[in-house]
Order: sequence, then structure tokens, then C-alpha cells
Amino acid sequence: MGATARALWYIESHYATPLALADIAHAVGLSPFHLSRLFQAGTGTSIVRYLRGRRLSEAARQLAQGAGDILAVALAAGYASHGSFTRAFAEQFGQTPERVRACGLDGIALVDAIKLDDTALPCAVPPRVMRAGPLRVAGINARYSTATVAGIPAQWQRLALAHPVPSAVSFGICHNGDADGHFDYLAGIPCQPGHPTPQGWHTLDIAPRDYLVAWHAGHISTIRATWRWLLDVHLPASGLQLADAPDLERYDARFNDRTGHGGVEIWLPLDTLKERPPCA
Repeated sequence: MGATARALWYIESHYATPLALADIAHAVGLSPFHLSRLFQAGTGTSIVRYLRGRRLSEAARQLAQGAGDILAVALAAGYASHGSFTRAFAEQFGQTPERVRACGLDGIALVDAIKLDDTALPCAVPPRVMRAGPLRVAGINARYSTATVAGIPAQWQRLALAHPVPSAVSFGICHNGDADGHFDYLAGIPCQPGHPTPQGWHTLDIAPRDYLVAWHAGHISTIRATWRWLLDVHLPASGLQLADAPDLERYDARFNDRTGHGGVEIWLPLDTLKERPPCA
């Protein structure tokens, strides 16, 4: 059973009790950051959002069945007050707890237990550890959630319009993530300190560090399967620990941005001070 599957089992077995990201990570044997990254890669949602959705969905079922005391339902779902529960409930479902108790679950998008698609795409070439940096990348930055990542290809189009001269190398950098699954994505090109950049561009400086470098040889649309194999299979077995730092996609002349073929390098930042024994 992979780490994502173990995390899902632990959540399903314990979500009715006080439970935090750190508890789930400890049960799985990974850092909270590593677990957050692999869970999102494997399921398409953040672990915090999923846990909140499962708890609120159970609360919605109880209300629809006629639970008399909304505060008791709120406390059981992990909320300290009627008000905080109502705000979270309305944000999740677009309806108040009182309305669901009166009208039932019609129109409510409950969060059901995730059944994993076991597809994971191993790299044809074994990943390698490489030291890189310092690196400065400038380009167009945007913030995404798991529901809006389809906007990333359009972000690359905006970069091409702003910088029509092709660059030998370009980077897609995920950074500034939070536990709810939101993150910044920078589509950019390497630049030298002091080099002028177009107005509105964002510059990101990345310090020297070790990376696990993997080659995704398939179409760009299948890169999530490679990410899942790296985070859920290869890293836990290798004894290497993912660092809380930006991860990178490196595109060079082999990648064809018209067809999506050609391959791309994935650079995962490593915390070399926190190596673990490889899994048996």
C-alpha cells in the first residue's frame, strides 16, 4: 500500500476524532510537507481540504437526518462554535446547516471517500541526485488551487507573448504553497542579477541545493502520473526526504510546446539533513 493510500485509510479511520496534518504525516512516516505534496499529486486535492470536506459531509448527513442540536454536530466535526461551523459549512456547500436540516441533501456536493486510481508512471531512466543553483528565474507568476490548475498552459502562452524570442531553457516553478492546496506557479526563464525584466514580471531567486532529477518522457498531459510515482513510490523507498522548497520543471530544446511531446525534467528539492532509512 502506497503512502497516499495509507493516508486515506488513516483519515477514513480517524476523521471523527481530533486530527491534524501532522498526525496523519506521523502515521504515514513522512514529513507534513512531503505528505501534502504526494497527496495532492495523487488525488488532485489537498489533504486539509479533503479532511475538512469529509467531516462536513458527515455533518451534512447528520443534519439531513434531523439532528436537533447544530452545535453538537459542529463540535463533533471539530469546530469550536456554531458560527465557525456555519461559515465553513456554507463555504463548502453553498447552504447553511439550518437549510440542509430543513430541506435535506438535494443540491449538496458531498465529499465521498476517495478511491485511488493506482496508475503511477515509473521513469524509464532512473532519477539521479544533482546539486544546482543559485538560480534566478523571471517570468509570469500566478496563484492556483487544485480546481484551477488547468489555467497553467494559458500562463505559458502569456509568457510567450511577452517574450517572443525563444529561450534555450525555461522553468515552471511551484512555490509558496499552503496546506489548503493553493500554490504559486512561475512560468519563466533564467536571468542574470541586474538584468532588466518586463514590467509586471516576477523574479524568484533559488539558493543552491540538492535535487532529485527525474525525466518525464511522455506527453506533458501525463506528467501527474510521473509525479505520483516519484512522490508516492520512489522517494519513500529511497530514504531521501523532500524539502519544503520550490520544485521545478525544466524545459529545454527537446520539448515541443506545440505538441506537448519531447519530455521534461522534474526537479524535486531534497532535505539532505533528514535522510531516512529506505523502506524495506
